[in-house]
Amino acid sequence: MKLDTVTDLLQTVQFVVDASGTKRAVLLDYMIWEELLSLLEDRDDAEEIRRLRESGEEAVPWEQAKAELRAK
Repeated sequence: MKLDTVTDLLQTVQFVVDASGTKRAVLLDYMIWEELLSLLEDRDDAEEIRRLRESGEEAVPWEQAKAELRAK
């Protein structure tokens, strides 16, 4: 199951309630949990890219960075 937004994912949530009906916990299918984590990681990555672009710092290509790290 591939859901594309957090809203889509939240539609699958099941709540655990106590005897008075108060929500106490949330149940997610494990595949939904993985999708949610992926969406959140993508959002964090996009935010980091935006910050780096706005900072004006010079970007180093990944292959160059790996080569420099291996040289150390």
